[in-house]
Amino acid sequence: MCGAGVIDEQTRAKIAAFRAVTRTVGTSPFGPDDQIGMLNLLTPAAAREVMGSADPGRVIDMSVELFVGMPTWTQGGEPPFSMWMQHTPRGSAVDDPVGVGREQNELVAWSADSMSMFTHTGTHVDTLNHFGYHNKIWNGFDADDHLGSLGWRVAGADRIPPIIARGVLLDVAGLHGVDVLPDSYGIGSDDLRGALARQAVELRVGDVVAVRTGRGSTWPDATRYLPREPGLNLEGARFLAESGVVTVGADNIAVEQLPSADPENWMGVHTYLFAECGIPMIEVLDLEELAREQMWTFAFLGACMRIRGATAGPMRPIAMPLVDR
Repeated sequence: MCGAGVIDEQTRAKIAAFRAVTRTVGTSPFGPDDQIGMLNLLTPAAAREVMGSADPGRVIDMSVELFVGMPTWTQGGEPPFSMWMQHTPRGSAVDDPVGVGREQNELVAWSADSMSMFTHTGTHVDTLNHFGYHNKIWNGFDADDHLGSLGWRVAGADRIPPIIARGVLLDVAGLHGVDVLPDSYGIGSDDLRGALARQAVELRVGDVVAVRTGRGSTWPDATRYLPREPGLNLEGARFLAESGVVTVGADNIAVEQLPSADPENWMGVHTYLFAECGIPMIEVLDLEELAREQMWTFAFLGACMRIRGATAGPMRPIAMPLVDR
């Protein structure tokens, strides 16, 4: 059996996508204080089940490296990734930064560094305060009441729990027999159903879905990785949201098709998934090894940095194969 599984009425009531109203901020089925949306569908029982079938002897890293000059989002004037040495062995001997004298500084070879980055750099999870409609975000939180000078007071990266769930790779590039989907290709429901059928996989409520466009195979060539991204269109995003997934990720920088096919909304999938459906997204995943091994389902483990109020949390997700025990 493949495709999206049958969802009972009790579970359906917990999936915000079924009551989403176009371009309207959704109200959480988990109550007025909810800040994590569909991540509430993660349960201890489901985590125990997936970890009970995971092989920890084989771990695949789904993150990319951070380095100076890496491809990253800078279209809105965001800063590129920067890193610099704060202390070096020779420099400390000259500067004596902690006041211990030259002899100790020559004995203790001390190196340390600092970095500066846009929170949406490298592999990261986008939180539900990242995009909304008309000054409001998921669950009706209003910027006038919940956004201070230093950031959001709600729905930030500090709220995102560690994610332990069944992961599903949807290799859309593989479905079409190409290394990389064409520029600005919009991945719709037929593409996703086709990938599920080809891979003989069924989506389940609570899954983490990773969509492979093939752009990850061009990393870290910014001239090939960044422009005119293939990605999910609104139809494809709706198919996944109504399947009950808890988060959607991809191997490109925006998850969605860019430029947007909607002339009135330059980030139609972002606003739909975040504001209407309460579904966070994971961007810049490395899915190449999973695709080579045809590891269509796997145990997904991911935790982001707990940056208070942040619109994104850098993370290092991993995949482990599922085995019969």
